[in-house]
Amino acid sequence: MLFKKGPGWKAGFDPDSGRTFGEYGGVQAYNLYELTQELFDRLDKKMTESDAGSVMREGRHLYMSVNDRCGPPYSVVFDDDYETLCPWASAPKSGRVWPDALTDAAVELFASEENNREQRRKKREAKGEDGS
Repeated sequence: MLFKKGPGWKAGFDPDSGRTFGEYGGVQAYNLYELTQELFDRLDKKMTESDAGSVMREGRHLYMSVNDRCGPPYSVVFDDDYETLCPWASAPKSGRVWPDALTDAAVELFASEENNREQRRKKREAKGEDGS
């Protein structure tokens, strides 16, 4: 793995798979993304967490954890394989995990999650085919 790190963020390139991933945030708000090579190349160790997060948000959201004071803590799993894809990530587990139906609805509703639509739709189709 080839890593880039800055204050509050980390990104990794896996030369075996050719895939890149990035994380930013901490206990109150944490996000994990799959990145394109172009997005990974734009990241620079001098970037703040906010600047790196702006780049990463252009990627595909894999996981989100929120534990702020605005309500009870929760996690959203956009891709069930996030732990396998990013074993190096420090994804905190916060409160309840959103059910698939709510995650699917958010992905379909919010433009910020459009990079997940194809993957989530395929997951729903597969569930329908195998009867689960």
